[in-house]
Amino acid sequence: MQLSALRRMSTVAEVEATVGPPPAVIMMKQISALDEGCRSILAHSPLAAFGYRDAEGVSRTTFLGGTPGFIRVHSPTRISFALPDGQAHGPVSFLFLLPGVGETLRVNGSVVKRKGAETFVDVHEAYVHCAQAVIRSRLWQPPAPTDPAPVPDFEPANDGGGSDGNSANGGDDGGGNGNDANGDSDSAGTSGDNGNGTSGDSASNANGGGDDGPLRGPGVADFLAAAPFLALSTWDASGGSDTSPRGDWRTVARILDSRTLAIPDRKGNKRTDSLHNLLQDNRLSFAALVPGRTGVLHVRGRGSITDDPALLATMALRGTPPHAALLIEVDHAEVTAGPALARSRPWTAAAHLVRGTVPDLMALAGDHLATNLAKAEGSRLARVFQVVMKIPGINRLLRLVMNRAYRSALQKEGYQDVEVGSRRAGRDQRPAAGPAAEHPVREVRIAEVRQETPSTITLALEDANDPAPFHFRPGQFFTLITDIDGRPVRRAYSASSAPGTPRLEVTVKQVNGGRFSTHVHRTLRTGDRLSLRGPSGVFHTDPAAAHEVVLIAAGSGVTPMMSMIRTLLAAPATSRITLLYSNRTEPDIIFADELHRLATENPERLSVTHILTQQHGRLDAPGTHSWLTELNPAETARYYLCGPEPLMDTVQGVLTERGVPEAHVHQERYASGADTAGTTTAPQEMVVEDGAHEVGSVVVEPGQTLLDAGLAAGLPMPYSCTVGNCGDCMVKLRTGQVRMNEPNCLTPQQKADGYVLTCVGCPLAKVTLDIAEPS
Repeated sequence: MQLSALRRMSTVAEVEATVGPPPAVIMMKQISALDEGCRSILAHSPLAAFGYRDAEGVSRTTFLGGTPGFIRVHSPTRISFALPDGQAHGPVSFLFLLPGVGETLRVNGSVVKRKGAETFVDVHEAYVHCAQAVIRSRLWQPPAPTDPAPVPDFEPANDGGGSDGNSANGGDDGGGNGNDANGDSDSAGTSGDNGNGTSGDSASNANGGGDDGPLRGPGVADFLAAAPFLALSTWDASGGSDTSPRGDWRTVARILDSRTLAIPDRKGNKRTDSLHNLLQDNRLSFAALVPGRTGVLHVRGRGSITDDPALLATMALRGTPPHAALLIEVDHAEVTAGPALARSRPWTAAAHLVRGTVPDLMALAGDHLATNLAKAEGSRLARVFQVVMKIPGINRLLRLVMNRAYRSALQKEGYQDVEVGSRRAGRDQRPAAGPAAEHPVREVRIAEVRQETPSTITLALEDANDPAPFHFRPGQFFTLITDIDGRPVRRAYSASSAPGTPRLEVTVKQVNGGRFSTHVHRTLRTGDRLSLRGPSGVFHTDPAAAHEVVLIAAGSGVTPMMSMIRTLLAAPATSRITLLYSNRTEPDIIFADELHRLATENPERLSVTHILTQQHGRLDAPGTHSWLTELNPAETARYYLCGPEPLMDTVQGVLTERGVPEAHVHQERYASGADTAGTTTAPQEMVVEDGAHEVGSVVVEPGQTLLDAGLAAGLPMPYSCTVGNCGDCMVKLRTGQVRMNEPNCLTPQQKADGYVLTCVGCPLAKVTLDIAEPS
């Protein structure tokens, strides 16, 4: 099939002759401000597609969110959010998704300002989009194992030399499956199901298949072969933007060659925003999803509309071709990790909304129609409609009617056995409870911010939902999680408060270039919220033990020691506590006043010795020997070290020379918490075993950790801190290669034995992990 010879539509008259003009009643479902129902949708939606253009005018579509309410509503006409990558300019558009619900909410507007990482948008219009794109893609149903769709080899081919096949899929590059490559006419295209395509020439590899086009990028063709759903963003010439859903049961976009995609546009409700936009501005972008995966395929390019019978015949469903198709000349295609998907876990049944949580979206669309009809002067239809909508039980009846209409439309397009209920998909297949199903993450609120030194602050945290106490062992750490520029960032900080109270304190020293610590110092304020995981770590003391405790710390290494001191002094035991604390200058001493007060109030139990390196030089081996000789600790004393690696190595050497048993010495070594993005550019498969039994498999997206991918797929991955500090996620690497962030808590021997940390590890190839407890 010669792509250059395909007939293109270039006028509104041509488009409307094929798909019809937009009916007035459809356009009257649109409102110009967010009403109560729309605001409820935004408050409960954990995920939205977002179409925008950057400062250079490049079209982009991505997925935002991670938790319900990620969009902040300031008024019926203004919202704000954090944009992870780049800056949006001018017209923008959203497609809000509700896991388990078929209908979506589309919101269009324009960027009015930016404040830090926050982007503010004025809302111009909002309307409910029908469920057919979601239904045909089976987006919210548990992914069923299927034979892999064919992926093209991109062999060179003559113009017009497609391969012949018994389905519309005949070797077409991963989009294939013409019996299911259905598009959505922007607002309510009729949908489809599974494989009943008629025979025809495949357009795959038809044009330029031998060159190095963007669709040959790492993982792109495989992703397209499995992607049944995408969000398509287009723009018009007058400052408007639209992001609409397109969906099919298996593959929504077909690859025609290494630079060209085709998306069938089947019969819909004839709103056709995307088609009309492309006649004015052919630049577009889309983001595609594969149920069960947390990756996103980002594509941008230029689009045109065709009604060429030969191409449409390859996309027929049980003998019925689409009335048109979008042809996309691809400029860029890339598979990336999707943080919003990983955080929201929309594929799990637990994420699906319970009936009644939000208004039924079809009833909401009816309310919008009634409101607009009422504005029409002398509209009898409006009064009748308003009366009907107040009849008890009308919403449920409307839902039954719409589901029947969806089913009828699907059947006319050749689809069969499709789940239609908008909140039904996946609700009967809830996963069994297990380690991966439980998310030990606690939402906390900053109750107080206290300055300790010019470069150190303490955050006092309280549970945002439950005033329950924080239980941990003195010396353990917690992992703080917050969004920075729209992306979740995690760092580990030791508790500096005593356990068992409703307020947890963590002390954060600002590090030059430190992303998280800088955010804490410059951005966080009282009342802000964070996510908290933990406690974690084996560096802790036992308040009930009677042995002497010797603490040696430098800089912020005093934070776990402070928790130990506070806890031990509150205990009835009479054991002696001694702290040797090194800092550069006196103003750098963290907890200086409290340490002085506690030592003064407990002279028989606590003594503190300060070393100021600017005056006395660094703490070295002779100085440590001298201090320990004067202290003369008991043979049963326990030693706790926390500070820079050179200091700990020096003190450890001194203790060894003095004959202190290794079991009496405890050290805390912090990992870097560096980001793992950029480790690999291609998705990799991860197989998880528990001994001889295979637990499951999942695709690890570029830049995603093994742990994040496993948890998002519901696999029972062991973990605790998630930042490489505690070792709870250590597993055996059976096959493949993994790159880990350094430093981390693994010992050289553990690395030599083939163990890896899944929380800071990214695969370089297909890997097999054994999560069984090490023998």
